[in-house]
Amino acid sequence: MNTPMNPSLIPRRKFLQRAACAAVGNLGIASTIWNLRAINAAVAQQPTGGIQPGDFKALVCVFLYGGNDSANLLIPRDTASYAAYSNLRGILAIPQANILPINDLVNDGRDYALHPSVPQLRNIYNQGKLALVANVGSLAAPLTRSTYLNGTVELPPQLFSHEDQQQQWQTSWPGNPNRTGWGGRMADLLRTLNNANAISMSVSLSGSNVFEVGNIVSQYGVSTNGTIGLSGFNGPTDPSYVAYNNIVNLPSTNLFERAFGAVTRRAIDNNQLVTNALAAAPTITTAFPPNSYLADQLKMVARMISVRSALGMRRQIYFVSTGGFDTHDHELTDQPQLFSDVSTALSAFYDSTVELGVQNSVTTFTASDFGRTFTTNGAGSDHGWGGHHIVMGGDVKGGNVYGRFPVLSVDGPDDTGYGRWIPSTSVDEYGATLAKWFGVNPSLTPGGELLTVFPNLGRFATPDLGFMN
Repeated sequence: MNTPMNPSLIPRRKFLQRAACAAVGNLGIASTIWNLRAINAAVAQQPTGGIQPGDFKALVCVFLYGGNDSANLLIPRDTASYAAYSNLRGILAIPQANILPINDLVNDGRDYALHPSVPQLRNIYNQGKLALVANVGSLAAPLTRSTYLNGTVELPPQLFSHEDQQQQWQTSWPGNPNRTGWGGRMADLLRTLNNANAISMSVSLSGSNVFEVGNIVSQYGVSTNGTIGLSGFNGPTDPSYVAYNNIVNLPSTNLFERAFGAVTRRAIDNNQLVTNALAAAPTITTAFPPNSYLADQLKMVARMISVRSALGMRRQIYFVSTGGFDTHDHELTDQPQLFSDVSTALSAFYDSTVELGVQNSVTTFTASDFGRTFTTNGAGSDHGWGGHHIVMGGDVKGGNVYGRFPVLSVDGPDDTGYGRWIPSTSVDEYGATLAKWFGVNPSLTPGGELLTVFPNLGRFATPDLGFMN
């Protein structure tokens, strides 16, 4: 039988240490450690863009871990381009009779289609609320095949490595000295738009991530079932919980103890704030697909958005993820299931934003480690570089393909070799287009907000790709 802890029998410092060990490992309290960072952080720049204090916007990053083979997501369908696609993809090529045709305004001589497992995404595309951005990837500077081969232009470090490319996608800053993410840097700049900042602007449904790490703001962790709270306690009436709460509220002359107590009190208060808000949230009637971790995450994002006023939020940045995209093997079996999951989950999430009346205020976008080789290894595809991505929302200029689709030729002008496409659009340009919509001042003057978020953006030609209103 468990005996309730009696704090009078345990030295106060030891009790705090035990509680810290039990609780700090939990993302619910760890996410509030960002307040400690703020003690020594520089004051963030204040937003200077054309932002109306009362408006609301949310960005939702959907990270596809493993490296999505998006060459089968966006497929050229005109006769010549499909023949090149089919020849290079080999056994991975989707039969032309099965692909889902779409229209586009690119006028690059190609017609396009989508994978047969994403009819829901095609419907949103045809409604003009979903765009595709071709051949995006991490870059330190613009690159061609020639400059890649002769080494005259800086490359992102550790190309084709999962961990390194995940971090470079999430930081948009190869060689980033402080490992902040571009979502976190946006939150640092715009955090004063939220009323009390009781809850971080950055909310993760998928554990810790680099994308949402800022110098001041870090992520607040939420599970698909609600708040995570403090581990080792059974709610506010638990004697251990009461004792712990009483102890951290005691006065102290020790700086660490005061700071730890303040952070812990904030964790307790935030847990209760979010729990109460979600308990009063409107019921979302949109049907989300069952047995989908991605769908469960996105449903909780919709619930959190529905209580934005109760939380005092005018800006929110969400991070969700799903895995399984490292398709070296069994791609023809696995990829249809992966794409179907993404399609049904994103479609349900978009419908839920329509139900909540916030579809024009919520933009969802995909990211991934990298694209994969256009050529096959015989059972799947290997680590690549550039890949195609999805942007979805009511304020998206959808029904179009943005960026430049690669030339489908091994050892051609867009190939490093082995069918690894050199990105023609940088993560900086992709992210900056979203950041401008989110409220970051678009000026490219030195020290300006957009260059604070994307320090290398000035090296690239298109800081706004045009896919957002």
